[in-house]
Amino acid sequence: MSYYIGADLGTSSLKLMLVDKAGKILKSATREYEVTYPKIGWSEQNPYDWWDAFVSGVRELTAEFDGGKVQGIGVGGQMHGLVALDKSDKVIRPAILWNDGRTEKEVDYLNNVIGQKALSEMTANVAFAGFTAPKLLWMRENEPENFAKITKIMLPKDYINYLLTGNHATDLSDASGMLTLDVKNRCWSEKMLEICGIERSWCAKLYESYEVIGKVKADVAQLLGISKNAVVVAGAGDNAAAAIGTATVGEGKCNISLGTSGTVFISSESFSCDSNNALHSFCHSDGGYHLMGCILSAASCNKWFCEKILGTSDFRGESDNIDESKLGGNNVFFLPYLMGERSPINDTNATGVFLGLNPETSRADMLLAVFEGVAFAIRDNIEVAKSLGIKLSRSTVCGGGAKSKLWLKILANVLAIELDVPTSEEGPGYGGAILAMTACGEFASVKDGASKLVKIKETVRPEEKLTKLYEERYQKYKKIYPALKALYKEIKE
Repeated sequence: MSYYIGADLGTSSLKLMLVDKAGKILKSATREYEVTYPKIGWSEQNPYDWWDAFVSGVRELTAEFDGGKVQGIGVGGQMHGLVALDKSDKVIRPAILWNDGRTEKEVDYLNNVIGQKALSEMTANVAFAGFTAPKLLWMRENEPENFAKITKIMLPKDYINYLLTGNHATDLSDASGMLTLDVKNRCWSEKMLEICGIERSWCAKLYESYEVIGKVKADVAQLLGISKNAVVVAGAGDNAAAAIGTATVGEGKCNISLGTSGTVFISSESFSCDSNNALHSFCHSDGGYHLMGCILSAASCNKWFCEKILGTSDFRGESDNIDESKLGGNNVFFLPYLMGERSPINDTNATGVFLGLNPETSRADMLLAVFEGVAFAIRDNIEVAKSLGIKLSRSTVCGGGAKSKLWLKILANVLAIELDVPTSEEGPGYGGAILAMTACGEFASVKDGASKLVKIKETVRPEEKLTKLYEERYQKYKKIYPALKALYKEIKE
């Protein structure tokens, strides 16, 4: 019997799973850690916390099973985060995360001085606040003493892989979100490295997600309680890993993630680029490419509203108080821009907004507006895909928000498409396991593994009457941000 470990290095927690060669999840473990917000709009994390969580979690996985049978490890991780190491391999400063908005000045410089056309030609993308390159520019300008110490830069999941193997490596899907990769040609962009003041020696060696980057170091294997012959694959950015875990591989498949952030992920066998750069053009973990739209706050909006505003962690209880007869007829609108917004508006000034409150508005009405607002923001990205000639009639869906049947019903009707819910709810972790299994020869390809292992447990279908009602509400919703755009900037100033 062979075992494989899949991991999802998320923003709020690390989720691990032990999988057998048949794809059965034998054991799961979760470890939470803190996000710190030193200033408004900033978001940071201690990379050492990730490693402590990984060690503890793996030891839990192997407590009841023979860790000596672990053949491979695959990690999917939060994208864009900047981890910088010095010559002693010590972390120089807390990691700046994907949802950090401090780089407005640097993004403006890249998009308007270097120019969006030039950026797109070099990297297939334009600058967004969450990307890694603007963070490095910020660090060079605001923390020159730290910038001068850098000898290695890496992404969050690559830090785990580095401690596992001692090899400085990254995969092409995760590297695509740094804004330093020539996505079309799957190599580092020397021009972008020069613009950002990045030494070539700081950059990781590039791999496909399913390629082996090395074996687990002997001392680490002993610490974890696993075989010293276990291999580590390059892994993938969380959304690309989730795409594997939901069988979103090959041509024209779609996956929607309702995690801390929300994404629309459309796979392709060939390179393409949105001429307006509202959607990201990235390498896919199956060896192909994908287009992706990302909203910065999705399930985190529900968590914020329940915990910070209502003072409860009973998410399901609050959701159960919503009268489903109000679907499509709620008078309250919500803009889910709690951390600014990425796709498609690319506005760090944007903030969350409730509109339409009156004396009769209830907490249930406001929570319903939160669910609907996230669904509308997802649709904004679907509309961009449609404008590119992409036709979508169905999508898989994963992430914590996908556990809510009510939210899925709202989303299916807002988008007017069928939503397939996979048996495994942990897309990135399961995708990581499939990547490891592929590397170890269990499958001929990532696509082969995903198609054999990923099963659909239910399909949520839109209802004609409700779809019509949500179409009318979406047409109103999409007028709100343009009306507030100038005011957002004025308020921030």
